Amino acid sequence: MSKFQLPGIAKSVETILSHSRRLVVAASLVFGGVGVLWVATASSGSPPGLRASTADCNSLTTCYTPKQIEIAYGIEPLLKRGITGRGETVVLPELPYFGSLTVSDLRLDMKSFDSLFGLPAVTLRFVNTLTKVAKPWLANGEEVLDAEVVHAVAPGAAITVVLVKSTSLDSASDAVAAAIAAIRMGSTEGSVISISAAGQTGGEHCDSASQIEKLNSALDFATQHHVTVVAASGDVGAVGEPCDVIRGLVGGSFPPVKEVNLPAADPLVLAAGGTSLTANHATGAYVSEIAWGLPYGSAGTQFQGSGGGFSRLIAKPSYQDGVAGIGATRGVPDVGADASPHSAMALVFSSGTKYAIRNSGGTSTSAPIWAGVIALADQYAGRHLGDVNPAIYEIGRSASYLRAFHDVTSGSNTASFPSKKITGYSAGRGWDPVTGWGSPNAQYLVPLLAHYDHA
Repeated sequence: MSKFQLPGIAKSVETILSHSRRLVVAASLVFGGVGVLWVATASSGSPPGLRASTADCNSLTTCYTPKQIEIAYGIEPLLKRGITGRGETVVLPELPYFGSLTVSDLRLDMKSFDSLFGLPAVTLRFVNTLTKVAKPWLANGEEVLDAEVVHAVAPGAAITVVLVKSTSLDSASDAVAAAIAAIRMGSTEGSVISISAAGQTGGEHCDSASQIEKLNSALDFATQHHVTVVAASGDVGAVGEPCDVIRGLVGGSFPPVKEVNLPAADPLVLAAGGTSLTANHATGAYVSEIAWGLPYGSAGTQFQGSGGGFSRLIAKPSYQDGVAGIGATRGVPDVGADASPHSAMALVFSSGTKYAIRNSGGTSTSAPIWAGVIALADQYAGRHLGDVNPAIYEIGRSASYLRAFHDVTSGSNTASFPSKKITGYSAGRGWDPVTGWGSPNAQYLVPLLAHYDHA
């Protein structure tokens, strides 16, 4: 999951923009600790209260553009053939705006994003049934990230935002209830559901056996409706997210437990881990990737690296049989994609007449990348593929693996806290519990997914 812009740093994009005619802004999105912003301005001086971080990408020359992401991940050849996600809908469960976390009008953000990067206008819809807020189009940074990344990967797909209650991350029970409601409603709204922050239920120990069973039942409902559910694997490396997930948002500490997160660990979910991408900034050509982890995260916070490891509660699904490195229980994640704020895609926030550019980051970036890829595969196949995990693993074990995926073989998800270091896992050849099978080379992967027998 990527992390919201925090109160006390910038109350809204309009506040930032009032200091300049045009700003280029990049922000680390952090759950816990202080979000860091880098600002370059066309006028003298910088907005007050902002601290510099040259570690994160900080402009269009260091952040990747949607076009560069499309090229690096083999998406561009599909777009040129008309495989854009047209006719498909990606559903985004999201928290509504609340308090000083209000960022902007998502409709204006998307309009500026499309204008700046030459993308077609997005079909955007809000489902407000679960929370009934007055202005459902007001969005926090997490929601903007999810929507713009999906649109960059699958520019022809419609996006439906399903708003959950603002209290949904206050406790594990609230989070499970929100996830179940969002998945069941989302399954009637589109063919792909992408879960970043809203819909997370914390580390595996946070949820009771009954809650896990109910969550699995909702995911089975999605599978029966041929809906693919993609979920971020988490951002604390080998450590689970806190049980009251909102604690990280406000910078609270929590006892680190080495574990995987739900819903990513459910066998019916395509769990998306994180990488740090290197692509050619002139051409977008893929160069290399490593696992996203320290030092490309923030030690001591809830934003350190790709969530991953092995379940202590859920048995290994049959599609993971024969995969080296997986024992008797579910291994997480299944796949990976760019999640490092140091190598992020540029996001656009708009006030209507002005806009700001900011970096993305966390597995909240990799999850919507994969949701967009699945939307492309759904269009290519002419049907909704639903549970794609058996196909993903069959491709991973096949001779087509190194054409369909970029295998990530270096880096780890070790996490560091003031009280202790949690030794994580290392990326390696083939599947690993940090980046899964790796990132997509969509021009080869999408046809393989589309032709797999999902009956």
